[in-house]
Amino acid sequence: MPKRPSRVGELKNTRRSGSRTIATNRRATYDYEILDTVEAGLSLWGTEIKSIRAGHVNLRGSFARGYGHELWLEGVHIAPYAQGNVHNHDPLRSRKLLLKRGEMDSLIGRAAQRGLTIVILRLYLKGAFAKVAIGLGRGKRRYQKKQALIDRAVNRDIQREMKLH
Repeated sequence: MPKRPSRVGELKNTRRSGSRTIATNRRATYDYEILDTVEAGLSLWGTEIKSIRAGHVNLRGSFARGYGHELWLEGVHIAPYAQGNVHNHDPLRSRKLLLKRGEMDSLIGRAAQRGLTIVILRLYLKGAFAKVAIGLGRGKRRYQKKQALIDRAVNRDIQREMKLH
């Protein structure tokens, strides 16, 4: 018979650890030049975390907006939980980001500058908690996007040639 943990601290080791990426916002790195990244927690309802664990998340067009001294996640679509009931969540509701006050004030202040936006880069599970990687980004111009695609293609060709030789 397995030994039962005697204290709450011993339960911590039984929890699944590591991080598992649920969704990435690849469009964000195409549309924005990311200047800084920060990890933030999410304030979620029960059916939302169950839906996230099932991988039913879309980050396209998501961003964070500051209201006073709080950051809110906007535009993230978390599908309703399939086994949910009448108390299921709204898929596009605003969700509060959990950050330290200094980090939050710094991001809000820097985003207030002209041309900077707080974009969501990645949603992942870290242990038992859902986290998001948010980035402070400056919008790219059309010619910058085109040049980035050309540079990526050239680097891919160089790597292919080096691998052959």
